[in-house]
Amino acid sequence: MKLAILSCNPTCYSTRRLREAAEQRGHEVRVLNTLKFAIDLEQGAPDLYFRQKHLSHYDAVLPRIGASITYFGTALVRQFEQMDVFCANSSAGISNSRDKLRSLQILSRHHIGMPRTTFVRDKQDVLGAIERVGGAPVIIKLLEGTQGIGVLLAETISSAEAIVELLQSQKQNVLIQKFVAESKGRDIRAFVVGDQVVGAMRRVAQGQEFRSNVHRGGLTERVELDDAYRQTAVRAAQILGLRVAGVDMLESHDGPQVMEVNSSPGLEGIETCTQTDIAGAVVDYIAGQLDFPDIDIRQRLTVSRGYGVFELRIPPGSRYVGQSLVESGLREKDINVLTLYRGTTVIPNPKATRVLEASDRLLCFGKQQNVTDLVPAKARRARRPVPRPLPQ
Repeated sequence: MKLAILSCNPTCYSTRRLREAAEQRGHEVRVLNTLKFAIDLEQGAPDLYFRQKHLSHYDAVLPRIGASITYFGTALVRQFEQMDVFCANSSAGISNSRDKLRSLQILSRHHIGMPRTTFVRDKQDVLGAIERVGGAPVIIKLLEGTQGIGVLLAETISSAEAIVELLQSQKQNVLIQKFVAESKGRDIRAFVVGDQVVGAMRRVAQGQEFRSNVHRGGLTERVELDDAYRQTAVRAAQILGLRVAGVDMLESHDGPQVMEVNSSPGLEGIETCTQTDIAGAVVDYIAGQLDFPDIDIRQRLTVSRGYGVFELRIPPGSRYVGQSLVESGLREKDINVLTLYRGTTVIPNPKATRVLEASDRLLCFGKQQNVTDLVPAKARRARRPVPRPLPQ
């Protein structure tokens, strides 16, 4: 395998370990400075230049995109995707995870536990927002802060209002988030590779510091996660479109609460804590996925006129409840069910004998006109966005 690691800092621990792991496994690997590329576009021939020279072929790319260069970094990853080069993390996944509000918006509809969060722009809405998340104390976060920077704890409503107003006056976008008291000063970092957690640690803040980030002096301890935490971490990464991710979770009375999903998680803290070859797991995963470069489903499938990917849901009382997929008649309408979502359970490529239940959601591919025909006219006018309900 010929692997490119996109990184502006070849000497940092994470980049060095990934390079070493690849070389130890006999792969050809180069660290390429993300900012030294030129993206060339012409009809039918997306291309790349590196340091003024035409870039040679690579089998795979491992992006390590820093927050300060997100726009150019994701554009570069997107170009590799258009050239059918396997990317460990997709450009969309990196963009999704880098914006805290965007990532929580995406996760919120997928039964992923998270602290209650609100986002407001008008200062008159701040008090109501604080009350809706449970009142003081609250956590206030900048949308694009990293390593604990831009995360504040407001002990009282008045201090929370003052902090939000100050940050907004500086043109900063902020989130107001419920303070999970039982996890104060502690969180879990799960390192996800593909569809499994390859290592996990608990981070514990020191002294009066409530932020547990290692960069802020937090101590770490190895932890074995139960199924709920493992499944939450993997699903959160996959929903955002990430194959390699660090998922930060709070340990609440209600189970795991996802705070953030990091698309370029550091390796030093978790490898030192767990004594696990995390870098090797990342490289091995990439080597096993070379034949499956990332594709934009809408970009590829909507080329077939009238066809597309969409989601259908089965409301309680629907005549489809209790029917199997084959009995539903969807296949006869040229609609293929790709995945069935049932609560937190994901059932890929469900069998024709699978019986449908109320509140199931079906990810489908097929002729869109036939889907429109399934939706009652009144519901179609009232709700254009997906998911579209099946008829009663």
